[in-house]
Amino acid sequence: MPDSDKVENSSRPNPSRAIPKQQSAKLLSLKAHLIFWPLVVIGLALDLWTKKVVFNRLYEHGSIPIINGFVQLVLAENEGAAFGIAAGQHHLLVTVSVVALMVILAIFLCSGTSQRLIHVALGLVAAGVCGNLWDRIFNNGRVRDFIDVVYWPGKHWPAFNVADSLLCIGVGLLIISTLFTGKPFQKHSQPHK
Repeated sequence: MPDSDKVENSSRPNPSRAIPKQQSAKLLSLKAHLIFWPLVVIGLALDLWTKKVVFNRLYEHGSIPIINGFVQLVLAENEGAAFGIAAGQHHLLVTVSVVALMVILAIFLCSGTSQRLIHVALGLVAAGVCGNLWDRIFNNGRVRDFIDVVYWPGKHWPAFNVADSLLCIGVGLLIISTLFTGKPFQKHSQPHK
């Protein structure tokens, strides 16, 4: 066989090798969805359940100390975003939350199939946004917060909830991903053989 035929044959894709790669990509895509969506659903359910349980209990007992002098459960409702920002701007905060969810979903769908840490982070952030959005829509624009932390004697961190915790953890994971990979949202290309 002439050398030119060898070159042509080696550059042609092998159909038997292409099929497993396509199936592998579909399987990885399924894995990405199996990470993201359960985290969203479980995170949202956990947030709503803890709010219901804690608020029902606190209506009867007032505050409940968890670690004396450091962490306690309290009744708090926030009409704004973090630290009370945009307090009373119910429609603005709902709109920002809906836009944030659309951006999170777009990033998830474009993030590539091999970025598991990104899928986990985005699932946690989406669950946190959904939990607080639920309160804004169904609790007269007020987000139910109940975790009170004393970070210095007499100094309290603003009360927060499970959704806020999920948001912070998710954002932290996104930052870690950026630090270690440098390109957190870029699709990983398949190496060509």
